Amino acid sequence: MSKILIVGLGGFLGAILRYLLGGWVQNVSGSNTFPYGTLAVNIIGCLAIGLLTQLMETKQVFTPETRIFLFIGVLGAFTTFSTFGNETYHLLRDGQTLLSLANIGAHLFIGLSAVWLGHRFGILIWR
Repeated sequence: MSKILIVGLGGFLGAILRYLLGGWVQNVSGSNTFPYGTLAVNIIGCLAIGLLTQLMETKQVFTPETRIFLFIGVLGAFTTFSTFGNETYHLLRDGQTLLSLANIGAHLFIGLSAVWLGHRFGILIWR
């Protein structure tokens, strides 16, 4: 089976799970002001990637196809925040404190700046 198809199938599943779980949590919270659904998805994704990475590192139970299905497909569509958390954790675990802080700072500062820049471009293009 093609790796692209494997990723796509995992992504299909992850996107549906994100939509259902995030929407359900947001609805249950009753909040119109705070994104509880997104927060829940990100936390659950981080928990899942931590658990699955530990299983992969200690038990070597995943085939390469299973890894791309779960990590890139399912979790990638469910939340990329879990990958950010996992990579930052590994930097910290490996004693790369400055790199982990740089990773956090870059994602927050550059990411939020890119959102702002995108809005500015949108205003210029579609006003």
